[in-house]
Amino acid sequence: MQPGKPTAPWRGERGGFCCSAPHSLPLVLQGAKRLRKDAPHGVGAQPPTGAGNLFEAVKLGRSVMETVVDEWLESYKEDRELGFLELVNFLVQSCGCRGVVTHEMLKSLQNSQIIQQLTQSFHEDSAEYPLSLSTLVWRRFQRGFCELIAVLIHRTQYDVVYDEYLMDSLVALLTGMSDSQVRAFRHTSTLAAMKLMTGLVRVALSVSLQKDNSQRQYEAERAKGLGRRAPEKLEGLLEQRREFQEKQEELENLMNAIFKGIFVHRYRDVIPEIRSICMEEMGQWMQHYSASFLTDGYLKYLGWTLHDKQGEVRLKCLLALQGLYRNQEMASRMELFTSRFKERMVSMALDRDPQVAVETVRLLTLILQNTKDVLTDADCEGIFPLVYASSRPLAVAAGEFLYKKLLAPEAPAGGEEEPCEGARAFLRRLLSFFIESEFHDHAAYLVDGLWDCAAALLKDWQALTGLLLEEPPAGGFGDQQESTLIMILVASIRQATEGQPPVGRISAKKGLTAQERKTQAEDRLRLTQYFIPLLPQLLAKFSADVEKVVPLLEAPRYFDLRLYSTGRLEKYLELLVAQLWGVVEKHTGKEVLEAAARTLSALCHPEFAFHTRVDSARSRFVDYLADKFQHELTELLQASLVEEDDTYSLAATLKRIAAFHNSHDLTPWGFFEPSARLLRHAVDTGEVPRQVVLPAMACSHFSLLWELAHLPHLASSGPHPSQAQVLTLKEKVASFCSLCQSCLADNDPSIQEQAFVLLSDLLLVFGPQLTRGGEGQEALQPLVYQAEAALQSQLAGFLVDHVFSHPLASEMGDEELQIEQLHQRRRLLAGFCKLIVYGVVELSAASDVFKHYSRFYGDYGDIIKEMLNRARQIDRTEWAHTLLLSLQQLLTQLLLEQGPAGMESSAFLEIRDLARRFSLLFGLHRLQNRSALVKLHKDGIRFAFQAPASPSSKLGLVHLPFLELLSEFSPRLLNPDKAFLLSYLRTVSHAHASHRGELSWASVAVYQHSLSPQPDAASQPGSAAKKRRGSAAKRRRLDESPELGSSSLPSGSRLQTPLLTSTALKGKQLLLTGPAESVESSSESEFVQSQPALGSQSSLREALLSQRQPEESGLGRRLDRLLLMEEEEEEEESSEEAE
Repeated sequence: MQPGKPTAPWRGERGGFCCSAPHSLPLVLQGAKRLRKDAPHGVGAQPPTGAGNLFEAVKLGRSVMETVVDEWLESYKEDRELGFLELVNFLVQSCGCRGVVTHEMLKSLQNSQIIQQLTQSFHEDSAEYPLSLSTLVWRRFQRGFCELIAVLIHRTQYDVVYDEYLMDSLVALLTGMSDSQVRAFRHTSTLAAMKLMTGLVRVALSVSLQKDNSQRQYEAERAKGLGRRAPEKLEGLLEQRREFQEKQEELENLMNAIFKGIFVHRYRDVIPEIRSICMEEMGQWMQHYSASFLTDGYLKYLGWTLHDKQGEVRLKCLLALQGLYRNQEMASRMELFTSRFKERMVSMALDRDPQVAVETVRLLTLILQNTKDVLTDADCEGIFPLVYASSRPLAVAAGEFLYKKLLAPEAPAGGEEEPCEGARAFLRRLLSFFIESEFHDHAAYLVDGLWDCAAALLKDWQALTGLLLEEPPAGGFGDQQESTLIMILVASIRQATEGQPPVGRISAKKGLTAQERKTQAEDRLRLTQYFIPLLPQLLAKFSADVEKVVPLLEAPRYFDLRLYSTGRLEKYLELLVAQLWGVVEKHTGKEVLEAAARTLSALCHPEFAFHTRVDSARSRFVDYLADKFQHELTELLQASLVEEDDTYSLAATLKRIAAFHNSHDLTPWGFFEPSARLLRHAVDTGEVPRQVVLPAMACSHFSLLWELAHLPHLASSGPHPSQAQVLTLKEKVASFCSLCQSCLADNDPSIQEQAFVLLSDLLLVFGPQLTRGGEGQEALQPLVYQAEAALQSQLAGFLVDHVFSHPLASEMGDEELQIEQLHQRRRLLAGFCKLIVYGVVELSAASDVFKHYSRFYGDYGDIIKEMLNRARQIDRTEWAHTLLLSLQQLLTQLLLEQGPAGMESSAFLEIRDLARRFSLLFGLHRLQNRSALVKLHKDGIRFAFQAPASPSSKLGLVHLPFLELLSEFSPRLLNPDKAFLLSYLRTVSHAHASHRGELSWASVAVYQHSLSPQPDAASQPGSAAKKRRGSAAKRRRLDESPELGSSSLPSGSRLQTPLLTSTALKGKQLLLTGPAESVESSSESEFVQSQPALGSQSSLREALLSQRQPEESGLGRRLDRLLLMEEEEEEEESSEEAE
């Protein structure tokens, strides 16, 4: 079969087909209501019994499909017209249509009449039909529907398929339905036609093989000598070959009719599901009958549809192509297609749909594997970075591509290769890729991406440690290679024992299977047995290098530590503890010390039999640190001049104590008092260096937390904590908070930030929620620490100076420094917001955060937005007052800086934009926000008419422009509240009638206009009915519109290549819009009446610009700006509700 073959001779009107029987297509479908009216003429109101049974059998799925088809075939062979009628009614019911077919109608109407009457048989108030539903019953029906057609073709492939009635009539019916404007018809008939085509392709392949076999037998028989030939057999084989040839031609005519009549039009249907069906089934045709379908004439449809705008359609194309490229022989026949669409396929690796990107990389892997030199180095370099993608399926697919392209060990040329050599070669290539590519700094993401395809090589810990412990180091194996290899080693240990992706990588898998858990347990035991003797050696060799020792210190946390006692390996435990102390003595860095402390904490767990031995070693080391700290502190406090070496030694000791105090309970050593004494000396004299103050603050902080951790334990064990214990701890907390408050005023920014972070944590821990933990927590009520107003103000001031006084992230240069500083500022802001949410700091303090919502939206927008939502849940009235306070502060600051002239500046427009953002928060739950919103307006009106502080001031009511900000909240008011506030505004304004002549009274007119009650469309009677009638009428117009449907094209027409729409990820672009132009208008009603009916915001803006007058007054400009902003608010509110 070739795509250019002529269409079957029985093509009928409207792109349908007429069967070869004398009569035209005999089919009439009627709606249930229509049928009752036409009952005297013999039109049935219910489908025939057989059709109902067929539909119910498929829907319930309780019968074997072969049995259902065999029963239908028996009825068809008895009376083929009634049998076909039963099948037609089944298809109609499968469309969700109420139409019915009777035997009398089967002989009367044409195809066009069928479609017209069928369209009237649908419910107008529902767009659902069986194939569009996703419930369990209808998903089972969809599977049964496809299975029925497949079994029907299989059962009839030897006789009924060639009876020139069933297939011809069925194809004609499906072609006519697929050309309908009704989605249910097009969807159902296209699915049936494509499944029918797939079944016919299988039959055609079988016939083709039988014909070829018959031809070979015929040729073999002819090759025999004249004496050995059997003329009767030759005649039989020749007749058999002719019969197969006729069958093949008949099948090709049917397939050509389906392809030209249905596929060519439906593969670009407006409905994505229909396009997906076409692409999926075409892939099946090419795989099963490649001799006829694997040609450029058919492949072009897959290539064109790779540019489809819907991800599900592109996905079906990729899956179809995977089935083709998986076969090396088929891949070799697609050279032209590959060269034509290779660029598109490579670009789809960055598709916006994650699943499409995954399947694209898998397709490129098959192309790489089964073709030669098709993908260039430039093509591959675009795929390699995806191994670090946040989506784990995409990273795994890219890892397989990377492995097969660069990392897979080559097969030995001759002889057997040593088992470790392949792993060593793999590791060298992996190191080279990681270092030279410079895509990422964390090897854990690379290991996770490669784990599914190279787990055996990554778990070859003998090869890994052999490269690390090799003496002398192998050639080309330097310091950077060693650091990277250690990261890969620890990442593989973690992956083998936990099976979880690294932080920030999203995995579609929710849990592990029993087999995976068993494999993890076996790997944990195996690596523990191997690494227990080797870990002390690795630590001894790399203990001086921070980048190498930190990952190694993390490794024991993934071991099965019970093996130290069960396997009688205590001597290696002693070696490990000794190496830990050696690392701690060599380093003062926070990262190394905390890693060592965490490892020691794991070894000290009471569940292990050896924990007393490790605990004894820890106590000896902490005793040593405590004695050294006391001695060095005494020298510092008594010395008049502190030497640099003494300062360094004291700072190193404090860093070690603070790091261990974080993970271990060092309360018996009493580190709080000396640390607090040191901090008091630093605050009083200012002579203690920063490197000593910072660890002293951390040490005191951890001491307080450990003391608090003991109190609930005492309370739950029986007696409540003694009053003396509680008061002592409270005094310590108050003393430390006072010291931190003093440090907030220090000249060193690092000390200020440390004090702010520790204060935020302590105020949160010892805040009001301390007593809400459960039974027995009431005894801790005296411990609750209330932050004074001065401390709250100081914390807010620090936030303004260190978080909101920096340049925006987009205005900074160094990207790495920018990200690091932004992360630190976000941490400070989040700490302050938590204090407000948990009631430690008054809600009004949030005004210092809310007023920066617009300007710093790119840096802190998510934090501030969450804070706004949480604050609204706490107290709506106080929350609304805080929003008002934020706007008041901004307006007051603007007046102080620029005076009344600032009301015409861009800064005032920014404040107004912030008010508009705040007003959107009142959009939902109007009744719940009603009282808070009314109070906000009343307080705002009083602020606007606030008299100047000095009676002799000539500035007058400088706050009147604040009413323009209040007008942004007016659309959220209910009409009764608008009337009340309008009356209140008049009352207040009459009291200040002496200032009537001022220009700023234009703001009063703007606000008064915003309070004018507007008719509520939702409350008008009949609006819902009009909307329903409009939606139904719109559906009828869509159904009748010839442009929106996908009508049939002439069979000889040339198909145009679809537009190539890029779906690759694109960078965010800032949309810069200029200020909206204004137009003079006296009132909103006059404005609306003077405008034509405009369909979009852009057309509205064009109309406004066309009517712009040069002599615009100030009041007119503000009124028009209000109108434009109200339009934008309505659009934003509707879009938010839709989301």
